[in-house]
Amino acid sequence: MKAVQLLGEMGSPRIVTNSAMEKPTPTGCDILVSVFAAGVTGDAVTWPETYATPSRIPGHEVSGSIAAFGPDYAGGLVLGQLIYAFISAERGQGQADFVVCSPNEVAPKPTTISHAEAAALPIPLLTAWEALKDYGNMSARMGVLVTGASGAVGSLSVQMAAQVKDSRVIALASSQHHKWLQTLGATETIDYKTEGWEATVQAVDVVFDTVGGDILTKAWNTIKDRGIIITVGDPAPAWAFGKAEPREASQHPNARYKYFIVSPNAKRLAEAATLVDEGGIKSLAVERFSFDDASEAWAFARRRGRGKKAVIDFEGKCPRSGASVPDGNISA
Repeated sequence: MKAVQLLGEMGSPRIVTNSAMEKPTPTGCDILVSVFAAGVTGDAVTWPETYATPSRIPGHEVSGSIAAFGPDYAGGLVLGQLIYAFISAERGQGQADFVVCSPNEVAPKPTTISHAEAAALPIPLLTAWEALKDYGNMSARMGVLVTGASGAVGSLSVQMAAQVKDSRVIALASSQHHKWLQTLGATETIDYKTEGWEATVQAVDVVFDTVGGDILTKAWNTIKDRGIIITVGDPAPAWAFGKAEPREASQHPNARYKYFIVSPNAKRLAEAATLVDEGGIKSLAVERFSFDDASEAWAFARRRGRGKKAVIDFEGKCPRSGASVPDGNISA
């Protein structure tokens, strides 16, 4: 089968294509997926797990169809069903003609969008969901600040937060994205380039930071007394995973803080597919690359401010039918 491989050292690998990889076989309750499109996450070149599989095939987001089941599979999916999936960091190997997934990684694909658009959704969508619903406990009349709001995770977070009744959704992004973010549900928009922007924010219940660094430091000054600050910024803050206490915590003794890495969740993917099909969530703008242009796809994905998410189309298996690519751009 055809597959993309990351060869060489972590952080600066060589992206190559290989047309002679062995097709995997599902065992136990696993699912074999025929990949139509695979999303590309540029930061994955820094993930140790990317280099841990013998195949060195990257990729955690796919859209395609069910090709086979392991002998012990007892779930509700059927052969030939169109699906999308988020494959765990440890398993990966999605940028190939076929990939083996666990049942908790696979859900029916949204019917109103293309496979390319579906392959771009799982990581940012589940990240936004886990942050706002699991850790932020978003409920009616709460205020949330989303940093990096024009990015993939940020723009989906704005949409999800806006669905909470009477929520106040503040989107931090460059001014060129403000009108678009308002169409996604942002009630306030702030330009992160504005000096002292954090002093203009009326205190919020939840900060969801997708950027890290100086933006995260400033965002601490926008949190309510008993609010929570959640980050998935890269690089991770020094206090991630309980390694230390944030320096800012001394000035915000009642605030909670959380850094996390998103986990697969088939149930949520299925629920999100319904939201997409009902128009509650707009899909991301995508830039499609052929399998032969995989190295260009990775170069594109690693650029900041690129405006779209890179997706690899596996040998024309990815139909162009479905909803049109939405107006507006995403940026890192």
